[in-house]
Amino acid sequence: MTIFPLPAFQDNYIWIIQDKDSSTIWAVDPGDADVVLHYCHEYNQTLAGILITHHHKDHTGGVSKLKQHFACHIYGPNHLTDLVTTPVFNGDQVSVFDNAFHVIATPGHTLDHLCYFCSQGPNVLFSGDTLFKGGCGRIMEGTPEQMLAAMTRIMSLPDDTLIYGTHEYTLANYRFALSLEPNNKALLHANRANQAKRANNQPTLPTKLSLEKKTNPFLRTHIRALKRKAAQQLNENPSDNSVVAFSQVRRAKDSFC
Repeated sequence: MTIFPLPAFQDNYIWIIQDKDSSTIWAVDPGDADVVLHYCHEYNQTLAGILITHHHKDHTGGVSKLKQHFACHIYGPNHLTDLVTTPVFNGDQVSVFDNAFHVIATPGHTLDHLCYFCSQGPNVLFSGDTLFKGGCGRIMEGTPEQMLAAMTRIMSLPDDTLIYGTHEYTLANYRFALSLEPNNKALLHANRANQAKRANNQPTLPTKLSLEKKTNPFLRTHIRALKRKAAQQLNENPSDNSVVAFSQVRRAKDSFC
C-alpha cells in the first residue's frame, strides 16, 4: 500500500491509496473531482473507492462527479445518503485492497466526523480535520469534551502511527504551539525541518503520533505550563479541569494572530 497526496484548493490534500499490483486507486476526501480525474487519466488508473471523513464541501465536493465516472464504493457518514454507497459507523471495517481500515468516530470538528485506522503493515490513520500536524480542527459543531475525547482516542493508538490530515496547516500550527512552549526542543526542531520542506514546496504530512505527543499542544493540554500560557492569552485563569483546559487551548488558537 502506497499513500501520496494530490494537492487541491489552497491547502487541501486528497490522499490517494495505491497498490503496486493494481491499476485501481482509492481516494480520501476528494473535494475536487478534476484533480482525481486528471491523475487517473494521466496514469491510466481507475478509482475503486472513496473514504469520506465528514460532510464539509472541501472534503466531499468532488464525490458526485467521481461517482458518475466510476462504479466505485463510497464509505462515509450515514447521513450523506446522496453520496455514500455504504454508510459506516464507529467500529466498522472497510477493506481497501488487502488492508482493513477500522472506523473511529471522532465528533468535535463536526458531529459526523470519522477517522480510518489501519494496523496492517505500517499503522496508518486518515484523520481528516480532527488532527493535523501540530494542531487540531476547529470545534464547529461538537463540544470541547467531544474533541478532547477524540484526542484521547487517537493518543491510544501506537506511537508509530502515520497520521494523514487533510490540510497543510503545519507552519501556522507551529507558530501557535511555540507561543505556548517556546523552549520545547522537539517543537523547535520540527519547526525548522518543516519550514525547509515548505520552502521546497514539499508536504509536511504525514506526521507520526510519537512526534505529535511531543509537539502538538492539543495532545499536551495536561501540561501545566502549556495550559497556563493558553489561559494567559485569553486573560483567564488556568484550570485543572481537563475539558476546560482543552477548551482554553482551542480558544487561544482560534484567537491567535
